[in-house]
Amino acid sequence: MTQTTHPRHHTTEASEDVVLGVDTHKDVHVAAVITMTGALLDTRSFHTTQEGYRQLLARARAFGRLQRAGVECTGSYGAALTRYLHSEDITVTEVNQPDKATRRRRGKTDAIDAAAAAQAVLSGRATATAKTSDGPVETIRMFKMAKTSATKSRSQAINQLKAILVAADPALREALTGLSNSKLIRKCSELDATDGTTPAAAARHTLRLLAKRVQHLTEEINDLTGRITTAINACAPKLLNRYGVGPDTAAALLIAAGDNPNRMGSEASFAALCGVSPVEASSGKTQRRRLNRGGDRQANSALYTIVLARLRWDTRTRDYVERRVSQGKTRREAIRCLKRYVAREIYQTIVPPTKAAVTLASAD
Repeated sequence: MTQTTHPRHHTTEASEDVVLGVDTHKDVHVAAVITMTGALLDTRSFHTTQEGYRQLLARARAFGRLQRAGVECTGSYGAALTRYLHSEDITVTEVNQPDKATRRRRGKTDAIDAAAAAQAVLSGRATATAKTSDGPVETIRMFKMAKTSATKSRSQAINQLKAILVAADPALREALTGLSNSKLIRKCSELDATDGTTPAAAARHTLRLLAKRVQHLTEEINDLTGRITTAINACAPKLLNRYGVGPDTAAALLIAAGDNPNRMGSEASFAALCGVSPVEASSGKTQRRRLNRGGDRQANSALYTIVLARLRWDTRTRDYVERRVSQGKTRREAIRCLKRYVAREIYQTIVPPTKAAVTLASAD
């Protein structure tokens, strides 16, 4: 633990509130403590270990009552610290990095960034509650990450196998021509092992290895899909019952929402998070809304996949698109509207209603 700056002297009472700001890195976090009037009290660096987190919190609490903290990169370098602060009943706010204009004016150091994080929370510029990352959704995120890499590796192996077949010995190529992927993989995995050094022998050996790799990755993907489904049913049991929602799309939407989806406050916030909220693009006599190109693109892609599935199989969805197109909207704009409606439906599924809302509904 080392002192990194020399802030101006400022005394505080133990009962006064203070705000913590943290600039996160892989091995070291830099923490700054400020008063409710914005005066900088202290800036220090701490190792990213359990003892380092304990020292960081103890140091911050030595200046007063700590209830709020602003942390950068709560989904990566700051994830473990965020979980620790949550366990200590401290409200953690996700803080974005300062914009370029502010950095040009103030300069760039870890201490400055940590103080800026605390100032962002104090001023209200940073309002997004950080994900807790301590429940089933964090489990889903890790399984989904492993499944994505396994799927990419399997596709790569299949492409390599087919590329080898193009230049393989005619007799071998003709024996494997016209087979479906599953039959092709099985036939290649059953090829005899050979120790020859000729191109034909090398091709047979490589085809066998690639086919066995594909089979292993398929088993891994199926196992992860089952684990993802189990985790989804643990936190949002009704989600997979929604029309067009599968394990992969459900996982992407839950990961975007986090383990504490109530932090978003409304379904409009969830729609904005997924990049499906309408954006005004009007000027003069033209009144229109355009596609939102922001938000979580994985969640946006999941909503698009759900809409495509409904367009293919659901009559009501097709009728809706035809009606909006007849009213002058393009097909893309109609799909944007559908994604917004699906986002509302998903939000109502993954976020349990509050007690106040349930009481009000029962009173009606």
